[in-house]
Amino acid sequence: EIFFMERLDVDIPSDAPTTFDAGVHVKYIKKWNENKSELEYVATEYLRMSGLYWCVTALYVLGRPDELDKGDILNFVDECFDKESGGFSASQENDAHLLSTLSAIQLLIMLDGPIEKYAEGVRQFIKGLEQDNGSFAGDKWGEIDTRFSFCALASLSLLNHLDDIDVARSANYILSCLNFDGGFGVGPNSETHAGQIYCCVSALSITGDLYRINRKKLGYWLSQRQLKRSGGLNGRPEKLPDVCYSWWILSSLITLGCERWIDESKLRKFIVACQDLQTGGFADRPGDMVDPFHTLFGVAALSMLGESSLETINSVYCMPQSIIDKTLITKQCI
Repeated sequence: EIFFMERLDVDIPSDAPTTFDAGVHVKYIKKWNENKSELEYVATEYLRMSGLYWCVTALYVLGRPDELDKGDILNFVDECFDKESGGFSASQENDAHLLSTLSAIQLLIMLDGPIEKYAEGVRQFIKGLEQDNGSFAGDKWGEIDTRFSFCALASLSLLNHLDDIDVARSANYILSCLNFDGGFGVGPNSETHAGQIYCCVSALSITGDLYRINRKKLGYWLSQRQLKRSGGLNGRPEKLPDVCYSWWILSSLITLGCERWIDESKLRKFIVACQDLQTGGFADRPGDMVDPFHTLFGVAALSMLGESSLETINSVYCMPQSIIDKTLITKQCI
C-alpha cells in the first residue's frame, strides 16, 4: 500500500487534458526551432546546446527523429567546439562547459555525426577538469557539482574511454555526497535533491557501484516525493510537483529497480494534464507555459510509464534505448 502525507500540492483542473497527443508535440518542437527571432529563443542562448538535445531526444522518443534539419544541428555543434579547450559551449562564443559537452556528444551520437573529429579534444577537456578528490569542475572557472561528475562519466562512457579518469576515485567522491536520508546533494553535506539523485545514481550505475548505496532507503525517499492530490512528483519535501521530476525520480527508481513504489496511474494523469493540446508542449504544472525542457521530460516519463506510442528511453543516459544499444553500452541496475 502506498502511503501519502498531506503536503503542498496543486489541483488538476477539470478541463485539463486526459489523453496523450504525440503529434501536437512534434509540431511544437519544430515550431520552437524555426522561430529563431522570438524572445524565448533568443533569451535561451546560454543553454542552446542543451535545448537542441532536449528537442532531438524528444523527437526520437516520439518516433519522429528526422523532423529537424540534421545538417543545421551538426553545423551548430561544430561551431560550438572549442579547439583550445577541447570542450563544447552552449552557443557560439561562449565558454566550453561539461553540461554542453555532454549534450553535444549525445547529439552527435543520435544524429550519427563525426564524433571521432572531437573525441580526443573532449577526452582532454574532461581529464583537465578532474580534481584530486574525484570531483569534477564544470569549466575553467572551477565550480564543483555532482551534476558535473555525471556529465564527465556519461561523456567518457559514451566515447568508450571511461578509463581516461580514475573511476574508483570518482565513485568514492559521489558516495561522499551521500546523506543520512539515502539521497545526494550537489556536494558533501548538501541538501538531498531529486535532480542530484538522478545524476549520482546514474553515475554510480556507469561506474558499477550501485551496490554501495542503500536501495530501500533511497527508494523510499524518492517514492515519498509523490503528492496525494495531483499525483505529481516534487524534487524536495514541501515543494510543488513539477513534470521534470517525473523524469529525475522515475528514472532513478527504474535504475534502482523500485519503479513500482509509486502510483504510476496517478503520475500519468498528472503528466498528461501538463500538456497544452493547442500549442503542443508540456509545462511544469497544468495551465503553465510550455517549454522544450519540460516537453522532453514529460515525453520521457510517459515512455518509462509504458506509453505504447513512444520509443523506449534509457533511464541512465536519457537517450533512446535503440541508440544506447548501438553503442554497446548497458546500464547497471540493482
